[in-house]
Amino acid sequence: MSIPSTPIGLIAGGGQFPLLFTEAAQKQGRQVVAICHQNETAAELEQVTDVSCWVKLGQLGRIIRFFHEQGVRETVFCGTITKTRMFWDVLPDLKGLSLWNKIDKRLDDAILRAVAGALEGEGIKVLASTCYLDHLFFPKGILGEKKPSKEQWADICFGWRIARDIGRLDIGQCVVVREGAVLAVEAIEGTDAAIQRGGELAGSGAVVVKVKKPGQDFRFDLPATGTRTIETLSSVKGAVLAVEAAQSLLFDREAMIAAANKAGIVVVGVEEGEDQELELLC
Repeated sequence: MSIPSTPIGLIAGGGQFPLLFTEAAQKQGRQVVAICHQNETAAELEQVTDVSCWVKLGQLGRIIRFFHEQGVRETVFCGTITKTRMFWDVLPDLKGLSLWNKIDKRLDDAILRAVAGALEGEGIKVLASTCYLDHLFFPKGILGEKKPSKEQWADICFGWRIARDIGRLDIGQCVVVREGAVLAVEAIEGTDAAIQRGGELAGSGAVVVKVKKPGQDFRFDLPATGTRTIETLSSVKGAVLAVEAAQSLLFDREAMIAAANKAGIVVVGVEEGEDQELELLC
């Protein structure tokens, strides 16, 4: 009789990423013990994971106790948390409140690294969220039917540099540009809201560039795009989505490409360092 593998924890936010991770981990013989966040995580996740527990944002002590009860010694962070909820929908327990008061900057990396550090201090190692999902990485090259024009390549190069800089400051991962002008910079509102705002300012023809942060921690907050990204860009008559290849996630690839082709949107994966080469062609 084979010895069952140890369970893996899943700290789940919203979106399909937690569901995809659960499916992939279970195919590898892992039991999935999920922490589901109220008002964020899809109810479906409770049905497909082996064990689950619902928490409010900030209940770190409850997460740790539950993982210890279930024998969890490894976990991942998957899915989105609406960042503005930190101002109005947090119910921290004593451990969560103690940690929160030690964080002097409410930036993504600072918060997530602090939580990861607290978990690892309790003997729960935080793994890369992509540990079973390498096939979801955004590929290099043109994904759809349309190719960028010379002018659009110039905007991709320009936007790449700006996106890198805001990532270095831990502000966001995405910018919206047109004709060498910055129309929107992603911050706490998230990518879709930034695209909406920048696209409306552009009128049409917006170029969206999304990259990882310098020194990106692959345990959490990887850039991600999917059909919803294309739908948002299409709603403001945007023209281009350029994403860093092999450093970000792509959900629903076939459906996303089909939606981009229908809307006439360019989708391209660009590799690290390639922006300098592209700049010479612009």
